[in-house]
Formats: sequence, structure tokens, C-alpha cells
Amino acid sequence: MSDNTPTNPPQETTTRQRLNLVLGGRVKDPRSVEFQDPESIHVVGVFSSYELAEEAWRSNAQRTVDDAEMKYVIVHIHKLLEPTA
Repeated sequence: MSDNTPTNPPQETTTRQRLNLVLGGRVKDPRSVEFQDPESIHVVGVFSSYELAEEAWRSNAQRTVDDAEMKYVIVHIHKLLEPTA
């Protein structure tokens, strides 16, 4: 017995990967992001979502909160790779 019910192929959903880099180090001026020694920047890691990156950023920033010259930032790598997206 044949089933004549049309089969729908699986729908592909394309979600853009949004990579975020968390890094930090000692800055020349606490109001800027110019690092004193770029070779000694602490790369925390690359994260697949902003929420994970923010969690890593917060953890590192809070650990160094008493040092005004230490700064951690989130870099949106996905915006650098695809600026028009």
C-alpha cells in the first residue's frame, strides 16, 4: 500500500554565526582602549554568542575591578568578518 501524502523536505534555517572575542590588559588611559603592551594582552577566548562573551568579560572585569588600568572588552568578530551583515 502506497502513502500518497506529500513529503516536505526538511527546512534549512540559516542563522549567522556571531563570534565574539573577549580580551583585556593594561591600558594607557582608563578612558581609552589603547593597551600599554599589546603583546601581553590576555585573550580570554572566542565565544559563539554575546551572552557567553559577556559572562566571560564580566568574570574577568570583576576580578580586576580594583585596578583602574586593567580593562577587558568584547570585540564583535562577526562584524569585522561581514561588515554589511
